[in-house]
Amino acid sequence: MSKHEFYENPLCGRYAGEEMQRLFSDDFKFSTWRRLWIALAESEKELGLDITQAQIDQMKAHVDDIDYASAARHEHEVRHDVMAHVLTFGECCPDAKPIIHLGATSCYVGDNTDIIRMREALILVRRKLINAIAALRGFAGEYKSVPTLAYTHFQAAQPTTVGKRATLWAYDLVNDLEQLDHQLGRLELLGCKGTTGTGASFLELFDGDEAKVTELEKLIAAKMGFDRCAPVSGQTYSRKTDFYVLQVLSGIAQSASKFSSDVRLLSHLKEVDEPFESKQIGSSAMAYKRNPMRSERIASLSRFVMSDLQNAAFTASSQWLERTLDDSANRRLSIPEAFLAVDGILNLYINVASGMKIYPAVCKKHLDEELPFMASENILMYCVKHKGGDRQELHERIRVHSVAAAQQVKLYGEKNDLLERIMADPAFPLSEEELAQLCDARSFTGMAEHQTEKFIKEYLDPVIDANRNELGVEASVNV
Repeated sequence: MSKHEFYENPLCGRYAGEEMQRLFSDDFKFSTWRRLWIALAESEKELGLDITQAQIDQMKAHVDDIDYASAARHEHEVRHDVMAHVLTFGECCPDAKPIIHLGATSCYVGDNTDIIRMREALILVRRKLINAIAALRGFAGEYKSVPTLAYTHFQAAQPTTVGKRATLWAYDLVNDLEQLDHQLGRLELLGCKGTTGTGASFLELFDGDEAKVTELEKLIAAKMGFDRCAPVSGQTYSRKTDFYVLQVLSGIAQSASKFSSDVRLLSHLKEVDEPFESKQIGSSAMAYKRNPMRSERIASLSRFVMSDLQNAAFTASSQWLERTLDDSANRRLSIPEAFLAVDGILNLYINVASGMKIYPAVCKKHLDEELPFMASENILMYCVKHKGGDRQELHERIRVHSVAAAQQVKLYGEKNDLLERIMADPAFPLSEEELAQLCDARSFTGMAEHQTEKFIKEYLDPVIDANRNELGVEASVNV
């Protein structure tokens, strides 16, 4: 049977990396279930239940050899995925079979595994986020002094520098990192609270000893690498947790989408090209084209992640009392796919930011088209201060020349000749050297270069220095 006969999720086939796919694989999920069952048995043994080391050793010997055919057969019969895997685990651990899942409910393995998996996935997202920030740091530093026309409403405004613009992208990612670290730091296991969150089954196992029930959760958390469990819950952990985690992913998607939109606009202006491989085809019809497909893909995947956040919001808001199962099918889709999509987004972000090509000559051309208007006030003030001109008269002369120059551009498609008109007007006794100095683009970028240097030093470098062991991610584009 060919895989091409059936639908395949493109997040796996085209976009997400292998590491993220492994985190949401069956092998990771069900081996984690088994590790949780082992942690439960070990902790129960330590607290005095009649469980032998031989039983635990037998379980440990079969963490990864999962018989999926057997699990499928059992699930078809019992219509319960957790019990199907309890039975499957018991088949390869016959001595341990009586104590597997002892006192637990399905959410003990299901929810705790989801928390473990989200934590590992956030750590992977964090690593790639650091690498995206590092790529922008290099870009901003390299182009910190290159003047370029800035836009408000996508209409020409005052100049900035290419590097300063990159700091805007980077600052969004720094804020995303802060949010990610906050949510990563507050993740906690569900623990083992039983069917309705009261711990009743475990209280029965330990003959009413509440201290042992409390200690049981602490032991399990420590064995699974956590320092705490949820203080209270129903059968599940609060689905608000999923929302908070997906909110981080949505934030990254928002930042990436903004970045990709800017790259697409700048590509249209021919000031920027995203990486383009030697044999890459931009269009099946128009061979000359270099469509910014990487940035378009970022925008497309980001839109999916941002809309996916609503799944978590609806799920959290619709839970009934201590437990309802209408979350299950949705979460099987919404959580993994959000992480897979963000993984693909960050791969693309790193790839584009690391290989983006800037065309300073085109940047200068666009500046030259608009700079005469921007320089007119400087010319006016200079001629009043150093040439003895009348401010009101010169203002009127510039207004007349500006209207005429704008007509040349808009009505006839000619170049902006405002400076030539000013130079030809005796009211402005300027030399070419004086005019060139007054129209130097660098004098119109304000503090852009200094702001870029300061931002790199105070924000980007500390993040990168503190996370140097996370650098080195290779962000290849699959298709």
